[in-house]
Amino acid sequence: MNDQSFAGQRRTATPALRKVFIDALELEASIGVWPEERTRLQRIRVHVEMFVVDERPLADDHANTVCYDEIATRIEAMVNQGHINLVETLADRIADLCLDDPRISLVRVRVEKPGALAKALSVGVEVQRGRTPG
Repeated sequence: MNDQSFAGQRRTATPALRKVFIDALELEASIGVWPEERTRLQRIRVHVEMFVVDERPLADDHANTVCYDEIATRIEAMVNQGHINLVETLADRIADLCLDDPRISLVRVRVEKPGALAKALSVGVEVQRGRTPG
């Protein structure tokens, strides 16, 4: 088959998949299970990848997009609500927050605690959540 065999045909493949991401959002958080972690804020780094399936045209209009600034603001507000024991809990909550938007079909969240281990650049957890089809 050559490229010309598809000329003039309308594509009816699956809708476009767009990845909206936030890379290395740095926040101060009250997080950790050890007593000393309850008395001081720690730097965390949050990475979020949101996979968006939306058949509506963007029309170069911000209102038609998943707004990374809004998501980042909501993540920061969540972190500021109070102490969280586990990075796993925070990652799960961030994933749920993202999936509040019905256009997001899949989200991958990574939460890091840089400097938590002396001999490691960073430690943390990554979770992936998606919608159940149907």
